[in-house]
Amino acid sequence: MFRIGIDVGGTNTDAVIMGDGKVLTGVKTATTEDIMSGIIESLRMALDNTGIDGDEISSVMIGTTHFTNAVVERRHLSKTAAVRLCLPAAQCLPPMVDWPDDIREAVGNSYWMAKGGNEFDGREISQIDETELKDIAREIGSKGIGSVALCSVFSPVNDAMEKQAMEIMATVLPDADFTLSSEIGRLGILERENAAIMNASLRQLSSQAIGAFSDALEKVGLRCPYFITQNDGTLMGTEFVQTYPVLTFASGPTNSMRGASYLTGEMEAIVCDVGGTSTDVGALIKGFPRPASTTVEVGGVRTNFRMPDVFSIALGGGTEIKPGNPVQIGPQSVG
Repeated sequence: MFRIGIDVGGTNTDAVIMGDGKVLTGVKTATTEDIMSGIIESLRMALDNTGIDGDEISSVMIGTTHFTNAVVERRHLSKTAAVRLCLPAAQCLPPMVDWPDDIREAVGNSYWMAKGGNEFDGREISQIDETELKDIAREIGSKGIGSVALCSVFSPVNDAMEKQAMEIMATVLPDADFTLSSEIGRLGILERENAAIMNASLRQLSSQAIGAFSDALEKVGLRCPYFITQNDGTLMGTEFVQTYPVLTFASGPTNSMRGASYLTGEMEAIVCDVGGTSTDVGALIKGFPRPASTTVEVGGVRTNFRMPDVFSIALGGGTEIKPGNPVQIGPQSVG
């Protein structure tokens, strides 16, 4: 049986077929706006090059920088409501206070603060006010916002209030997507809240992307299971990536790092991945990307969820350079 690996970048889509631990063929096509047609073309070319039938493919692994590029380029982000459970504490620095203006506007710059939250030892700051949360939910609904990021003070210590708030607000917003910060980030309310808002803003894009991947494989005649690469060098299922799209952040360079280790046999190395949209540099430790132990910036936003220790800049082979004084380099790519 054979396996297929696909890398959907911001500029190019690459596909390889592997058998017996060897790369049998590799093709490169331009990434398309709808994602699907570019994947279909690369898959058909790879299968034609080898003469392998679709029924001989046991699994497909897909890596994509689609979600990272959405943040870097400030495109395809859904309007998101940030709700912080904190009052009467933790209100001096509002949600998204440290975000660049352009990405804050891209996600709608809509936030509310409500009663709730815990101290570091688990004691309640205040009890949840059900009426207050339902009123907030109605305001969110009136704005036509379908993604909600819930963040409670010290929720990694006790996540009960975030779950309770979601249940209450879902009675008013039954079709909304909810992201709980306790499931995304670590201690540090601003960074954890940032990660939750970012995840919520990518949920719709994630559903579209996964749908496109499924349609592409079906059109080529592949009926095998497929997986999405995540940023620790492992794989995740489609349902998981639709819930936590931020875990694909830096999976592009992670794939390059794991591939570099596989092809060279090196377990400890520095790897530089130059793509069409961005350039990423990271370190291999025992064959896997070294995880970041501190706050990581994504598109100018500080976050604290699991990420590889990768330095990323919006400068790649397809980066748009606009003459002027000064010259503007990126972050948009011709792809």
